[in-house]
Amino acid sequence: MTTTVLITGSSRGLGATIAQTLATQGFQVIINYHKSKEAALDLVKSIGSTQAIAIQADVTQRDQVDHLVATATDHFGQIDVVVNNALVGFKFDPNAQKAFTELSWSDYQQQIDGTLKAAFNTTQSVAPQFINRRHGAIINIGTNLFQNPVVPYHEYTTAKAGLIGFTRNIAAELGQYGIRANVVSGGLLKTTDASAATSDEVFDLIKQTTPLKSVTSPQDVAHMVAFLASEHATGITGQNYTVDGGLTMN
Repeated sequence: MTTTVLITGSSRGLGATIAQTLATQGFQVIINYHKSKEAALDLVKSIGSTQAIAIQADVTQRDQVDHLVATATDHFGQIDVVVNNALVGFKFDPNAQKAFTELSWSDYQQQIDGTLKAAFNTTQSVAPQFINRRHGAIINIGTNLFQNPVVPYHEYTTAKAGLIGFTRNIAAELGQYGIRANVVSGGLLKTTDASAATSDEVFDLIKQTTPLKSVTSPQDVAHMVAFLASEHATGITGQNYTVDGGLTMN
């Protein structure tokens, strides 16, 4: 049976790369988008309409997530894997990042909602069918900034740190139903819409200080997601996999 994967925020950037990579490996993909309808439809066209579908939803809104999950389930029959990838209102621009004393709680709240609330919504919405089948996987997209905040993106990194705690609790409670939950934490990606404002000098610095002498690509992260979504990873849960060329080491 073909594995079906829901990827939030997947009309462009890292999410689109994950969708394309999974489709190449034979997965069926549900491309979730908020506003980028044209990009989502183009991605479906490039993959093929028998293997992909695009569904609009603001993943911070539970009623929209429930509709997303119901529509996708009706279309493909079931959802096997959820990839919580959506990034809400954040750019990796060290020059524009507010200092801690300039931040408001609303800055934090936006990232907490976009990261934790969104992951909560999708995971809880799809959990009943996972529990019923005693099988399923949750893959959450984190960041290596949690370990090494070379740029203090306070609100973003704090939300992503919370995502690791969320994931491990899900793994501990839902493992009895055959449900796995893991995190894939990439380095600064070259290049996505979110990292477009990052200077070449920053990328060069990362390249020189990384053991593999390379900057993480969206494809690097997508390959790890594909592995965790596959049957090759059935014995893995509660883990945080850092994909950054060895810049941070566990």
